[in-house]
Amino acid sequence: MKINWKRNLFIAWLGTFFTAASISLVMPFMPLYVEKLGARGSEIAIFAGLSVAVSALASGLVAPIWGRLADQRGRRVMMVRASVVMTFTMGALAFVPNVWWLLVMRLLNGLFAGYIPNSTALIASQVPREKSGYALGTLSTGMVAGVLIGPSIGGFLAQAVGMENVFLITGAVLLLVTLLTIFLVKEDFTPIEKHELLPTKEVFARVSNRQILLGLFITSFILQLTVQSVAPILTLYIRELNGHSGNVMMISGFIVSSVGLSAMMSSGFLGRIGDRIGSHRLIIIGLIYSFLIYLPMAFVKTPLQLGILRFMLGFGSGALMPSVNSLLSKITPPEGISRIFSFNQMFTNFGQVAGPLLGSAVAGYISYRAVFLTTSCFVLFNLIWSLFNFRKLLGVRDIAS
Repeated sequence: MKINWKRNLFIAWLGTFFTAASISLVMPFMPLYVEKLGARGSEIAIFAGLSVAVSALASGLVAPIWGRLADQRGRRVMMVRASVVMTFTMGALAFVPNVWWLLVMRLLNGLFAGYIPNSTALIASQVPREKSGYALGTLSTGMVAGVLIGPSIGGFLAQAVGMENVFLITGAVLLLVTLLTIFLVKEDFTPIEKHELLPTKEVFARVSNRQILLGLFITSFILQLTVQSVAPILTLYIRELNGHSGNVMMISGFIVSSVGLSAMMSSGFLGRIGDRIGSHRLIIIGLIYSFLIYLPMAFVKTPLQLGILRFMLGFGSGALMPSVNSLLSKITPPEGISRIFSFNQMFTNFGQVAGPLLGSAVAGYISYRAVFLTTSCFVLFNLIWSLFNFRKLLGVRDIAS
């Protein structure tokens, strides 16, 4: 069966965008929704934080399990499974009677997640090797844009139609994603009997360079940690820069979304560059660039200056995430690609959990500006780590050479 990987890429991009957005769009109004469900005082912050973190944490913990099943049964069926459950759990949030049921639905959403790593594994297994950077770069913009633009969409919809209706609209969109995946995504995959499936230990043993694999996992963790560390304090930092005047929510929405916009604009193009010069080189360039952008954010004087830097930061994200995925696809044996991408998703999710905790702690004990300095230090560490990790490959055009 001839596979139209470009059509699969388009549908996977839509699904990845809406999946990532469904996770992040609840952030602006979740404290208000928790309060509406009966939480009071300090309980509001606790339950709001748990409702956001529990989904990402659960998703990270079970990702390798779903990855193993995907290598056995196929990636497409795992995409359908994940989108079906997300349709139910997101729509059900409109009807939960209290915060405990809210946490249950968010937990289920995380436990049965897996659309993003399986769509990435599907495209990585189908795209021609010489176009992997472009294809995975394009796909990664879906997740980047969803995570970063989601809060703006959620905040706007919550104000326009009400919080409960946001969940219903999200569920309806995810149902559409499910139908598109069922009818339009194709995969030529022969199911493997459980006793014939390559053990996970053997999958890692067959990876062409395990040191680089570990390095890429850590890079994925730090990438998400640095992106998410500023999320809890960004609106407060903008309010401080804006002199506590009005329109903070609108200004914050534009500044938050600007990173996703520039990442969407650049990822496909930068992926092509990675295909030419080597994705490992593009990671180094992207980390240097990101460090030079993060550091000045601690010293800006106006929201406009911060917004310009945040927009410029998206070009770094557009270089980094697709490069990591492209390298993973090149060093991973085909029979274990879903498991490797699922482990990478696990590290990504842990970064999404650790980032807000780090940012809130630094802001609480030191200052908002210190969060950006701390983030810059993590990016610098990631750069040094990657230079060490790729030290034997920087003279090689392609990691698979």
